[in-house]
Amino acid sequence: MLVKLAWRNLWRQKRRTVLTASALALALALSLFMRCLQEGSYANNIENAARFYTGLIQIQHPEFSDSQSIDDLLPANGQFIAAAKNHPNIERILPRIESFALAAAGDKSKGVMVMGVLPEQEDDYSNIAGKLSEGTFLSADDKQVLIGEGLARFLELQVGDEIILYGQGYRGQTAAGLYSVKGILDFPMPQLDNQLVYMPLALAQTLYSTEQQLTAWVLHTRQLSELPQTVAELAADYAGQANLRDWQDLSPEMAQQILMDKAGGIIMMYLLYGVVGFGLFATLLMMTLERQREFGVMLATGLLRKRLIALISIESLFIALLGVVIGLVIAAPFLIWFYYNPIVLTGETAEMILEMGWDPVLPVLLEPWLFVNQITIVLGLLLLCMLYPMWRVYRLDLVSALKGGGHAG
Repeated sequence: MLVKLAWRNLWRQKRRTVLTASALALALALSLFMRCLQEGSYANNIENAARFYTGLIQIQHPEFSDSQSIDDLLPANGQFIAAAKNHPNIERILPRIESFALAAAGDKSKGVMVMGVLPEQEDDYSNIAGKLSEGTFLSADDKQVLIGEGLARFLELQVGDEIILYGQGYRGQTAAGLYSVKGILDFPMPQLDNQLVYMPLALAQTLYSTEQQLTAWVLHTRQLSELPQTVAELAADYAGQANLRDWQDLSPEMAQQILMDKAGGIIMMYLLYGVVGFGLFATLLMMTLERQREFGVMLATGLLRKRLIALISIESLFIALLGVVIGLVIAAPFLIWFYYNPIVLTGETAEMILEMGWDPVLPVLLEPWLFVNQITIVLGLLLLCMLYPMWRVYRLDLVSALKGGGHAG
């Protein structure tokens, strides 16, 4: 009975109902578009950075994150990595050796980071071959290396020249080798471009005398949103054997930048909801004050106050649901369009992003939790705006309400 009465009451003042629902719908549509675009950009940047260097997850020796020592290694066999291979959210698994060495050519020397990889798998994952500015890419059985352009300029090396690598190998053994430069890579990140040396995994294992061991297994997930759960599950599988580090731990600077940008976006979203909230509060309060005489009559005929409050709550809920439906109808076509047709950046911004090795696009992320969060905020905003009007109705003086006009309150 209350539901039927509440629905009829809404359409006694059609303009007020439509305007209130439209304000909620517009706020929901704008916030959804902003949050989906924002989260899509974050996900795209994380994926790009992970593919380019760190991966989304790394399995490392428990001491490696602190020591960065070539002595803290993991097995390179299938038995060790079986748990990760069998996990449903793991899409790619890449073995790597990462260590440091002194690179020398002629009378110049420089500290470098040596990365031993499986060339074909690594290229399929991050398109390293596409960053070659000179020479050709590696194959798994090569005895040659790739170096960054910055390092090549510093050591005055060209394709075909030789580079000496000298460092400490496994268990204190000497790591030394003379290698021919097969290609030069143009890395967008200066810190990598100036010090990175790529070589086949087998060659790196020989250089550092690690035999069938690795410094890290790099993992990439199918669903980025399920990354925390995946890390937790694999951490349980490898408890006591290895340490799992996600992209936030591996790239803390990027994680902080995203966190700060996300905070700014959320503040803007709440400002939007704040403006809408003031309008919604005024409408609900006006709706309550205008109907004082009506409420007085209903109370005088025997309607309990709690049922009157329930009636007003149902009316407000109908307005909120109407606003949510209209907001979703408005937002959905735009979100679906931009999901399949991401915004393509142009001009200097696009050139800067291309130089970083990433695609100059702003994708949209469509995840259920984004919609649930925004709808929950709309309903919470409605509840907050209803508190004072409900209090006024609960404290309504029956005699004053029946008199109406200035006597009501």
